[in-house]
Amino acid sequence: MKIGKSQLINLAMIVALAAIALIGHQLSPLLLPKADVTGTAEPGCDLQRRACSAALPQGGRLELSITPRPIPLLQALRVEVTVSGIEPRKIEVDFAGESMNMGFNRSVLTATGAGRHAGETSLPVCVSGRMTWVATVVVETDRQRIAVPFRFDTGH
Repeated sequence: MKIGKSQLINLAMIVALAAIALIGHQLSPLLLPKADVTGTAEPGCDLQRRACSAALPQGGRLELSITPRPIPLLQALRVEVTVSGIEPRKIEVDFAGESMNMGFNRSVLTATGAGRHAGETSLPVCVSGRMTWVATVVVETDRQRIAVPFRFDTGH
C-alpha cells in the first residue's frame, strides 16, 4: 500500500495536534494551579482598607496584605502573606479579573521569616475603569496545595 503526499500531511497534522494537546495538558498546572483544599476569606474584608485573613480548612491561618492603599493600578504593589499552623514550601499570589481576562499575573513570594512571605507586582488598567479582582493565594506544602481567593475592587 502506497501512502500519498496528502495522507502524510494529514497524519503529520494529527500528530502535531496530539503533541500540542499533550503539552497543554502537562503545562496546565503551571497556568491554572489546581488546589487540593480551598479556603474562604473572612466575609466583608476589604483589601483596599486593611489586610484580610482566612482560616485554613485543616488548621492554620493565612493573612494577605497589599500595599499601598488604596490599591493603585500600574504602580508597584507590595504583596505580603503571613501563614501560621502550616509549613509552606512555596507561596504564590495569582491576580485575575473576575469578569475579564487581564492576562497572566502571578507572583512567587519570597520567605522573609516568621511565616512571612513577600513580593512585588502591579495590576494593569482595565478599559472599563472599574474592575473586580480575585487575588488567589496558592500555598504549597509537602502534602497539599491550598488556594484562598480574596476579592477586591479597583477603579471608580
